[in-house]
Amino acid sequence: METLKDLVEGVKVESQTAVLLTSAVCGVGALLMVVQTVSGHRAAKDKIQRARNRRTESLQRAEQEVLRYKQLHPSCDSAAILSLSLSDLTKQLREGSLCPEDVFYSYMQKTLAVHKKLNCCTEILLESFDQLRTIGSNKDGLLYGVPISIKENVSYKNCDCTCGVIINLSQPAKKDSVIVEVLKKQGAIPFTKTNLPQALLNYDCSNPIFGQTINPYNPQKTSGGSSGGEGALIGGGGSILGIGSDIGGSIRIPASFCGICGFKPTTGRLSSKGIVPIYRGQKCVLSSPGPLARDVDSLALCMQALLCDHMFSLDPTVPPLPFNLQTYQSSKPLRIGYLEHDGYTQPPPCMIRGLREVKALLEQAGHTVVPYEPLRVDHAVTELIIKGVLADGAATMLQKLKGGPVDPCLKPQIHLYSIPLWLKRILKFLLKPFSPRIPPTLGALCGVSSAPEVWKQHADVEDYISETIAHWRKYNIDVLLCPMIGPAFNFLYCGRLTCLSSLTMIYNLLNFPAGAVPVSTVTAQDEEDLKHLKGLYQDTWDKLHKLAVSGAEGLPVAVQCVALPWQDELCLRFMKEVEQLVKHKKN
Repeated sequence: METLKDLVEGVKVESQTAVLLTSAVCGVGALLMVVQTVSGHRAAKDKIQRARNRRTESLQRAEQEVLRYKQLHPSCDSAAILSLSLSDLTKQLREGSLCPEDVFYSYMQKTLAVHKKLNCCTEILLESFDQLRTIGSNKDGLLYGVPISIKENVSYKNCDCTCGVIINLSQPAKKDSVIVEVLKKQGAIPFTKTNLPQALLNYDCSNPIFGQTINPYNPQKTSGGSSGGEGALIGGGGSILGIGSDIGGSIRIPASFCGICGFKPTTGRLSSKGIVPIYRGQKCVLSSPGPLARDVDSLALCMQALLCDHMFSLDPTVPPLPFNLQTYQSSKPLRIGYLEHDGYTQPPPCMIRGLREVKALLEQAGHTVVPYEPLRVDHAVTELIIKGVLADGAATMLQKLKGGPVDPCLKPQIHLYSIPLWLKRILKFLLKPFSPRIPPTLGALCGVSSAPEVWKQHADVEDYISETIAHWRKYNIDVLLCPMIGPAFNFLYCGRLTCLSSLTMIYNLLNFPAGAVPVSTVTAQDEEDLKHLKGLYQDTWDKLHKLAVSGAEGLPVAVQCVALPWQDELCLRFMKEVEQLVKHKKN
């Protein structure tokens, strides 16, 4: 009995010791977690500050260089240079009536001024000053002496491609992207990198590293995204030509918001080597690099310059298809499909008015315009687009955001993505009687659960593309005129209205070339008509959409032009037609 008693007492003592030890270990563990979290936040802040310091230093260095050049060359007529179209600028540079130095420093000076107002640049590429000194070796290039801006995720040797996330800081690119290499070979001078939204999958333009980029027409509005820095800089006159990337409207939306032209080519037409995505491996909805500029001719010239033997040699995965100038310059009457909404997103009155005015101009010019109805856009948005881009339930994207703050523009999306899987499924069931759009979105955000389901999802995308092309051919149309997202949104609405990207992202899913062209501006009557807009579903998203675009009088209104895959020149030709008809009407 004594032995048993001793054993029990021993167990009691050991239990008490174990409890104390466990408590101590838990306490130490908790303390370590707190220390680690604090240390992580401090490290993130330090990284952000270093990136901001690099930007400040590059801006200051550029200001000094501009001041020195202007003092030595007081006769440089910057205003005249900045007023030239890209076609006229390249012509005068080739002829020698303009020197590359005057052009470069005029645009650098303007960029610095625009950046101070709009916060659109992430750094000045200081190597551009050295490239300027040796530019004569590329005098035969189609873009000889042209300063070009590039989106922050376009690789440039020794510069970061952060995509607006902390984890990507202090990881400079080891080499130029193929597009940058080709631009340099064609005589262009990449001179600045431009801002984008955190993690790219958003059509605002703000991140915790470089802050919010604002619209060149209205400081209360966003410039759009994800190529929003490009949109703001070109729209503000600081760049004549820029390179962005587009996975859901990321070139076209900032073009629409900022009153410029933007073109998303067929994916694969231009090299994507060195264009950094937020994560790799997603193949359902394809991204594409492309140009932004003030006019369509500039987009076409950029495409012509990039589609050269040098690019085909550097990236053999790109089909060796030079730019078809004959198609671009054709004046053959077109048969044009036309839609005012896609059955999922209702554009505001100003965007519909812009579409109708362009439709009338096209008909007056001898083109045939026929009504077109897209196939099952609601199904495509949830089951093909969202499930494709976020097949892992957004886990990879959330992982990329660890270790740093989440930008306010992205928070609504992240809150939605972060809902536990079981709760998404419950909410999908509970909300089904009350909302036609939110429950399917919650279901799609659950992602796919197995390899066979991934394969089925990919097969469904292929089927949808085939069905849409067959549907297009039944209408016997050459191109499509359809709405753009716009006008420019008030801040902090883009992340709450990802549904609106149906208007643009559908063409990434289909891999159709598409472009945005400004055609009008918002009128007081448009604002009055907006008050009566109810939307297709009259749900929360429709109400938010109305608030997002309010207060837009004077802002640009754009339309979207679309063609079948690999018909990039035809799409640009259609964009040019729209641009010219609108211009002639104004005159």
